[in-house]
Order: sequence, then C-alpha cells, then structure tokens
Amino acid sequence: MSNSSIALVHQDRVFPDKKLPGDLAMWFFILAELTVFALFFIGFAVSEQLNETMFSQGKAQLHQMSGLINTIALITSSFFVALALTAMHKAQAKKAVLLLLTAKVFALIYISVKVWEYLSLFKQGITIETNTFFTLYFLITAFHLMHVLLGMVILAFLAYSAWHDKYLNNDLSGFEAGTSYWHMVDLLWIILFPLIYVI
Repeated sequence: MSNSSIALVHQDRVFPDKKLPGDLAMWFFILAELTVFALFFIGFAVSEQLNETMFSQGKAQLHQMSGLINTIALITSSFFVALALTAMHKAQAKKAVLLLLTAKVFALIYISVKVWEYLSLFKQGITIETNTFFTLYFLITAFHLMHVLLGMVILAFLAYSAWHDKYLNNDLSGFEAGTSYWHMVDLLWIILFPLIYVI
C-alpha cells in the first residue's frame, strides 16, 4: 500500500463522515419552528422597547421561581433524553426506555408548574387581554407548551418503538430525529425564560 493510500485510510479514521442526527425532514421542521419562535422573540423585544414600563411591571407580576423550576426541569429532561440516545447507540434499548420515561416525568413537572402559573395569573384577573405584555406572554408560552406536549407524544412513541425493538440494524435515524426535536423544545425555553422572565 502506498504512502498516499495509508494517509487516506488514516484520514478516514480520524475524520469520519459527519452528518446531522435524524432525518432531513425533521431538520426542516425544526428550522421552521425556530423561525416562528424567532419572530415571536423579535416581536416581544421590539414591543418591550416601546412599552418599557408596562413590560417591567408585567415581569414583576410573573412567578420567576416557577420559571426557574421549569428551566431546570426541561434541562434535566433533555439530559435524560441524551442518555437514552447514547444507550440506543450501545444497543441498550430497555435502558433507553427507562431513561425516556424519566425524561417524561420531568416534562410533566414543567407542564404542572406552567398550568399552576396560568391559574395563578387568572386568579389575579390577569388574562391574554390585560395588556400587550400579557398578550405576548400567553401567546409565546402557550405556543411553547403545545410543543412540549407534542414532544411528550414523540418521546412516548420513541419509548414504545424501542421497547418493541423497532430500531434494528443500527438504523436510529427516527430515534435521533425525535430526540433532536425535544432538544429544540428545551433550547427554545432556555431563550424564552430570560427574555420574558428576567431581562
């Protein structure tokens, strides 16, 4: 074997072909969702510049601790989802199922806290029609909550499929696509929390 051939073989081992996890269709969907949320975030930031006092007062009425709890819950959930994917790559499907179920428990914590927060605001007479701040708050957070609910359905499907050995021959593109979606949901909240609750 020539030196050039040896170099090529060595290069292939050091720099294996890289590819996005999951399938292309999911990434187009994720990109579309990120674009929609980006427009929401820009609209919120512009409105805040035009109504600084209203937005400052609105943020003061939010329960920041609930926002922090939800941030921790989603980050922890994503951590277990990442562990589940690692387990699948090691052909440990049953372990991956348990990790996905744990991730769903933390997602349920997020949903419970978010519903409690909504109810708390409603009891104070605060609704989507109160002012511009709360209109955007309810629209953005409720839209995100819908994505969390969809993500939980996806995680349940992944767990069911893994439990029934649907991911054979190392074809994990479907599993990777589902976990990528969940990480997107987590990423959006990490941006949403400081934007709406803190900054």
